[in-house]
Amino acid sequence: MSAEENFYDAVSELKRADHSIAVSLKYTRTVDVIKSIVDRLINTIGFAFDAVLEKAKEEGQIKTIPKLPRQKTELLRDTYPDDETLQSYIDFYFILRKITKAKFEKRQEFRRHVTMTAKLDKGESVELTIDIITDYFNRVKELLDYVSRMIDYGKE
Repeated sequence: MSAEENFYDAVSELKRADHSIAVSLKYTRTVDVIKSIVDRLINTIGFAFDAVLEKAKEEGQIKTIPKLPRQKTELLRDTYPDDETLQSYIDFYFILRKITKAKFEKRQEFRRHVTMTAKLDKGESVELTIDIITDYFNRVKELLDYVSRMIDYGKE
């Protein structure tokens, strides 16, 4: 797939996450919806990273793109070592992946303050509420803006 196709997939996945926040989470208020949104954000970031790697491949910076997410992010880190913004999004991506794989507890389901508490390694825990997941969504939206500038999407 081309950089533009991957970017389009990222935008489509972000729209699904937006719908989940605006409609599903608003009316159902369950931890399962929060977890689904985290999964959609991970997919969005993955497609955005694929778009950046495809653009780098088109420009001859890299020869091949690995299949596994960890290898893709390592290649991104190596290809753009001085891009602090991209590096911080890679870290954010791994935090989201840890959250989705972690055991979690549910609190105040069906209420405004529904909370998913993910138990991460080393005794850490992360609480996700409607407000926090919305902040995460906005951060991923900013990533797509950044990636669109990196791949010069829409300038042709």
